Amino acid sequence: MSKQKLKFAFYWAASCGGCEIAVLDTDEKILDVVALADIVFWPVAMDVKYKDVEAMPDKSIDVCFFNGAVRNEEQEYLAKLLRRKAKVLVAFGSCAHQGGIPGLANVADRKEIFDKVYLKSPSTVNPEGVVPQTSFKVPEGELRLPEFYDTVRTLDQVVDVDYYLPGCPPTPKRIATAVEAIAKGALPPKGSVLGPEKSVCDECPRKKEEKKISRIYRVYEIVPEPEKCLLEQGIICLGPATRGGCEAQCISANMPCTGCGGPCPKATEQGAAMISALASILGLEEEKEKEFNPQKLIEQVKDPLGTFYRYSLPSSILRRRVKK
Repeated sequence: MSKQKLKFAFYWAASCGGCEIAVLDTDEKILDVVALADIVFWPVAMDVKYKDVEAMPDKSIDVCFFNGAVRNEEQEYLAKLLRRKAKVLVAFGSCAHQGGIPGLANVADRKEIFDKVYLKSPSTVNPEGVVPQTSFKVPEGELRLPEFYDTVRTLDQVVDVDYYLPGCPPTPKRIATAVEAIAKGALPPKGSVLGPEKSVCDECPRKKEEKKISRIYRVYEIVPEPEKCLLEQGIICLGPATRGGCEAQCISANMPCTGCGGPCPKATEQGAAMISALASILGLEEEKEKEFNPQKLIEQVKDPLGTFYRYSLPSSILRRRVKK
């Protein structure tokens, strides 16, 4: 690697901002980043304008960490601009990687969302029925807002992506490991997920006995045994279908994995993989000998979409609700 400092960029698109905080959560290791690279674009922390980025030579940014899905026109523009300016583009976090929580909006379109938010919510008072417009003329001139799209897209559905750093948000250790690989010039082949080739279950310290379950519980309905597999206690845990690298932190705090690490290696459809894993353990053998009704067990999953596709709907085979 050249002794000259690298140039990094960070951008926040359709996401909650947790990925920005995760960068700071690296604590003293943020000093390693500063020693390694100059941050030339980070709107949340620096006063840098889009025109400054537009003026940069193409490929002058060594690495851009892009977090957030692409929800509107402005985010699409920045994705394409930063792709031109960066040598390496990293989809940083679940939203850029798979669509994340914003991607659940793909069950609706723009009109349905605007109707709900600006016209029909219980707390909204909007007798004139005003909804956001892309442009509006005022005495001082024309105001403009980015177009709000019908469909939330992952970063790689808009531009070519070099690497993926999953997590909601990525753990500080995972971020530090990625930065270290960049510093050493030891990045894996393009298109790789910067994470281990194992599932969350492989990192989970809880005991697994491969028992079947006869009831599904929501997290507030049961106090789980601290050393026993949550899935075997009837709590839906996406550990079997989720890539590891998080050290099973949620499970260690007695909360089930919700799938933010994305699909396991060689699995393309995280939601379907978890549905299959759950189906394989539903129902005790003795119940099957009676008039066992699996439909009752399935109905205990109160929010199938939010459970199995919480972070991955835009990147899944389903992608969005079909609009006719």
